[in-house]
Amino acid sequence: MIPSVTQLRTLAMENRRELTRFIKFGIVGTIGAVVDFSVLNLGIQIFGLDKWLANTFSFSAAVLSNFTWNRLWTFPESRDRAVGTQLVQFVIVNVVGYAINQAIFLSLDHYLFSSWGTLGYNLAKAIAIGVVLFWNFGANRVWTYKGIR
Repeated sequence: MIPSVTQLRTLAMENRRELTRFIKFGIVGTIGAVVDFSVLNLGIQIFGLDKWLANTFSFSAAVLSNFTWNRLWTFPESRDRAVGTQLVQFVIVNVVGYAINQAIFLSLDHYLFSSWGTLGYNLAKAIAIGVVLFWNFGANRVWTYKGIR
């Protein structure tokens, strides 16, 4: 059953803080996506890296950016916790996210967009980022940033 607009509005108002966090997480993710796409394209087009390796570097750079901004802005209360422990948790969540990202990116690039050139692998990357956004937010929210109100 699809919820009504009124039900969605009520849900959003009851969970305003979490909705705000998700929006901030999305903004941080957008910054991370810019980092991700930039490093990916530099790696492939300028340095001639294989796509899987360029994706590894780009994903890693985006994770570092996202961790920093999420700790400072999305979940500022988390700064009361040890940065090392939190970084390890964030990295573990993102290693799973990386595996999902890599599988989607390489599969779509190879099987669906292979003849599209630069546009194809960037579209594959965009889809992979979109899917992994939900994994990363959910897993980090319940583990890395659990207990933060």
